[in-house]
Amino acid sequence: MDWRNVPSLSALRAFDAMARHGGFSKAARELNVTHAAIAQHVRSLEAELGQTLVMREGRGMALTEAGRVLADGLQSGFVEIAQGVEATKQFGQDRPLQIATTPSFAENWLMPRIGAFWSEHPEIKVAIVPGYELVDLTRDGFDMAIRYGRGGWSGVEETYLVSAGNVIVATPERAAGIKPGDISALQKQKWLLEPGRREPRVWAAEQGLDLDAADVEEFSANTMVLAATRAGYGFSLQGRALVEADIASGRLVCLFEAEQSELGYYILTRPGQMQDRLRQFCRWLQKSV
Repeated sequence: MDWRNVPSLSALRAFDAMARHGGFSKAARELNVTHAAIAQHVRSLEAELGQTLVMREGRGMALTEAGRVLADGLQSGFVEIAQGVEATKQFGQDRPLQIATTPSFAENWLMPRIGAFWSEHPEIKVAIVPGYELVDLTRDGFDMAIRYGRGGWSGVEETYLVSAGNVIVATPERAAGIKPGDISALQKQKWLLEPGRREPRVWAAEQGLDLDAADVEEFSANTMVLAATRAGYGFSLQGRALVEADIASGRLVCLFEAEQSELGYYILTRPGQMQDRLRQFCRWLQKSV
């Protein structure tokens, strides 16, 4: 299709409204423009097409034969456009919400709670996609991401969800004889860490704990670190949100806890209007903290 051969869509829309209402004034009210603007659009179409499209008939306007041909074509075309737009809206509503999150947050915080959301909103499908990569919400087709940090991501709207609340944990057996808060005793213990992440080491150093000089065993993912910690293989540094259930049940004990800070998990969404399904999911997340 060569758009150079198609008149202005604004002019075509104005003519369609005029043809349906039989006059300039009603068409102007529908499109929230002036009577003169509708008349100008019609005159520009007549000049471009080389045809008389309307003629005065009494106190109103009537279509010529050429005008009727154009009006019929426009009505059919605009109906198809409207149907396509509505179908696209429905397509977006039918597909599951795509939620990107870190594997640890998904496993230890989100999945134990998501059943409550499904019970409250069985009509809303949610696909949880764990991964460590930073995603582009628009390019990668995600409706939301939950990410760990201090905020300040560009190109997205961010909402603070829950504090990371860093804690040092181990099984009660592994922690036997160590007083909570005794950094010197913790320095001598076996540590379980994920490689490549400097944040835990930097945070530990701020507390007086040098993990670079400690006995460290590394695992490729924090989910494996947590599994090893729960099995009693050593100590690990975790966000409280990830181990709060373990601490509450007594499976792990907290030996050191950071003060509250802006470091935590954030909800990231695209700028602009949020669809209702996603808004409900965001509200549920915040209510579940």
